[in-house]
Amino acid sequence: MNYVSVKGLSKRFSDQLVLDQIDFEIPRGSVVGLIGPNGAGKTTTLKALLGLTDHEGSIDVLGFSPRSERHKMMQHLGFISDVGVLPRWMKVSEVLDFTAGVHLNFDRGKADAILATTQIRSSATIKTLSKGMVTQLHLALVLAMDAKLLILDEPTLGLDIVYRSEFYQRILDDFLRQDQSLLISTHQVEEIEHLLTHLLFIDHGRICLNASMDDVFDRFLAVEVPSEQVDAAIKLEPISEQSGLGGSVMIFDGVSREHLEAIGPVRAVRVAELFVAMVQRDEKSNM
Repeated sequence: MNYVSVKGLSKRFSDQLVLDQIDFEIPRGSVVGLIGPNGAGKTTTLKALLGLTDHEGSIDVLGFSPRSERHKMMQHLGFISDVGVLPRWMKVSEVLDFTAGVHLNFDRGKADAILATTQIRSSATIKTLSKGMVTQLHLALVLAMDAKLLILDEPTLGLDIVYRSEFYQRILDDFLRQDQSLLISTHQVEEIEHLLTHLLFIDHGRICLNASMDDVFDRFLAVEVPSEQVDAAIKLEPISEQSGLGGSVMIFDGVSREHLEAIGPVRAVRVAELFVAMVQRDEKSNM
């Protein structure tokens, strides 16, 4: 079962095509990383999923059309971005009261319990909270909504390492169940790599990789190639090569581990280095 189904999604601003016929799905119970550089189309994709922009193509989110059924959809969906959207003049208690009034599934007791583990006081106004505290408050709100799908857009941008670690640990502890899904768009790939079940790489408005993490680890391998084996490794057609002292690190697509072990130590590929490799390969193929 898929919580999100996107087919032929395109978006144009004036004469600029920012999304070009992209297709992807988000299965029930999955954690999907939407990875791409600035200007790749990540934010526009998220806006389309949230019903905040018109587009070409079809989108189904939790059985709803984001544009025509947004109110119903948002009763089952949570969203956190790096941009503070809470009114700065409101008190924390007033934010909780307002959310309870507009969101049918909001569990005020759960929100209070989550906030009790932080330094956020219910009498505090939003403008007195640090960026990290505002993020904690946002997270408490969405976790208490019992959403089926949570969309995160650079949620920990600008936070220190302690807040970032606590943020994702809270999601692991209090959100992820078999029937809930998570879509994360972030530049801080290393922090979410251990959470992911699926990868979506987007560049220049096109999806350049759409795969489960199991498929990624089966398909792609990194090899630390000593200088005397570089020529032999190049014959196996790596998709990227990063030179270093005494040799190179090369990434291969679809080459067996047995063949690669003959030229150097083999390891699992990291998401960040794989993304760079895929983008570079696409750039070369389009030259």
